[in-house]
Amino acid sequence: MNEPLININRKFRPEIEGLRVVAALLVAVYHIWFNRISGGVDVFFVISGFLITTSIISTINRTGEIRFWPFIIKLIKRLYPSVLFVLGIVLLLSIFFLPSSIMEKTIREVVASMFYYQNWQLAISSTDYLDSSQMKTPVEHFWALSIQGQFYIIWFLIFSFIVMFIKKYKHLSVKKVINSILGTLFIISMIYSIYLTNVNQPWAYFITFTRVWEFALGGLICINLSFIKLNNFLATILGWIGLIGLILTGILFEVSEMFPGYIALWPMACAFLIVISGTRETSYGVKRILALPFMVKLGGISFGIYLWHWVLLQFYRFNVQETPSFIEGMLIIVLSIVLSFSMTYFIEKPIRSHKSNKYSFKRLGIMVSVNVILISGLFYNGYMNAKNLENRVLDTDYPGALAVMSEVVVPDKEAIPDFANVFGDLPKSHIDGSNQNLRNSDLKIGEYGETEDYDATIALIGSSHSQHWLGAILEATKDYNYRVLNVTRSGTRFSTGYDDDDLKGIWNLNVLEFLEENQDIDLVIAQATAASTSNERILSGMTDQLQHVKDEFDIDVLAVRDNPRYSFNILESLETYGEEQTIIKMNDEDNQKDEVFWRQFEKENQSLYKIDLTEFFIVDDEFKPVIGNIRIYRDTKHLTNSYSKSFGAVFESEINDILSK
Repeated sequence: MNEPLININRKFRPEIEGLRVVAALLVAVYHIWFNRISGGVDVFFVISGFLITTSIISTINRTGEIRFWPFIIKLIKRLYPSVLFVLGIVLLLSIFFLPSSIMEKTIREVVASMFYYQNWQLAISSTDYLDSSQMKTPVEHFWALSIQGQFYIIWFLIFSFIVMFIKKYKHLSVKKVINSILGTLFIISMIYSIYLTNVNQPWAYFITFTRVWEFALGGLICINLSFIKLNNFLATILGWIGLIGLILTGILFEVSEMFPGYIALWPMACAFLIVISGTRETSYGVKRILALPFMVKLGGISFGIYLWHWVLLQFYRFNVQETPSFIEGMLIIVLSIVLSFSMTYFIEKPIRSHKSNKYSFKRLGIMVSVNVILISGLFYNGYMNAKNLENRVLDTDYPGALAVMSEVVVPDKEAIPDFANVFGDLPKSHIDGSNQNLRNSDLKIGEYGETEDYDATIALIGSSHSQHWLGAILEATKDYNYRVLNVTRSGTRFSTGYDDDDLKGIWNLNVLEFLEENQDIDLVIAQATAASTSNERILSGMTDQLQHVKDEFDIDVLAVRDNPRYSFNILESLETYGEEQTIIKMNDEDNQKDEVFWRQFEKENQSLYKIDLTEFFIVDDEFKPVIGNIRIYRDTKHLTNSYSKSFGAVFESEINDILSK
């Protein structure tokens, strides 16, 4: 008989199963009716930490070790059947019911979910300024499963180290060693989580290291639960405080913006209170509810409820409406439960519990193969659509902005880019990496056109609202001996309105230094306003910076008025509700809040060149989402590169007029 690593209570805890389903239903309810995040995922992480720690220690107590391959095989048989099945259904439904505009993103995230790095995929997307505004895919929620899968591997490594350490230093207290290691992980991860949430919350929300403390808390509860003594009255009170606090989490806090910083302690503490209250048998405690047979039954399929509710909700949103009614939402929850029961008992359990690994992996292999075939087919279709777009040229069939400028008759053609390619129709500098991201402040310089023996240099400077004019400028200069520089940073106006020690302020200072050191720049083109605001301080910061360039470096400046912006995603609306409804929504909004400032700037400033392109977004006195058979917007405010290129003739005239003076 092996000496137990540490004595823990292995007794089945029915109230934990009930807590799991409460967490799953909270996630579903907040997603469906409130479009908010509940904190239920944080509870899942704490429970997962508790359960996996219990399982690992029990294995070590029984066998004296923890072996890699048995652990991995058991993990794969537990996690993959449901994951592969749901992903396969999503891919199949995507063929018929998914908006083409997010097909590519969905495929990327399906692959990321299959290989358990979806959280990192979303971390990158959420901090990509041009990607963060895109609609959510049917598999976005797999980020939590990815962290869970990564955590299981981390926990295996940690406890493997603990076993070796304890065997080498047998005189040490096992409990103290485990508490020290898990406690250290808890503290380090918590501090990092709080720090990163303040610095870069979208990144912090998804990455693994800011979530380790939640799993560590579960592990610490497992190790120390038997030493926590409560009387019945205190157990009853604490349990109800925990449950009520958990239910209110999504109401009290804006989880999507505040987590996983110190506020995450709230749902974690709630889970802790519920778990410790369950150590006592009380007449009126939450355990009486959470341990009811039907709650335990639902707890066993909570994994499936979490997987299915978001898939069903997103396909509903894509094809019916944004927010379900009460009855429709209830149907989504009920259908999620039915699908979870069916999947658990007909897909997951036969694979997970079969004695033959060969049998289980053969069926998993079939499911993987089906998913790969579906992914390959969808990817190939998207690739061919993209190639077709590349082969099209701006001509009389697709005049874009030129349809406003001239008397051309626009033929009845399907607009380009195809919906599947609109979101990816980006400026060249974003594709080749010449645009700087939000995390860095050093300059990235994209160099285009003629790079030697050029007659003039044009520098495009500013945020993504400067950057999306690169297509127009490259089109305008393609027949001239000009060098074009792209000096842009996502989410960062070229402005005096930032603090010098802010990343955006540092980048601005770096741009000014670059302009000072490069005396051969003949023309700076930059966004001069932001159509989303009438705040004079913000707007004057941009024009003041452009005036500084002119006065300090004697460089001509073409100040470009910002394009109209909207509160809703034009691309999503266009594909989901059609052009007619989208036009109505566009014209119901104040899409140019910079109007008064721009008119005053035009009137009072005499030293900068200016261009207002608003007229090229209007046909028959209405703002339109499609002009000249080209779709204008890729999201709420950024132009497609195709529509930008159609301004080539406009910019050609402006640039040559300025450079010839």
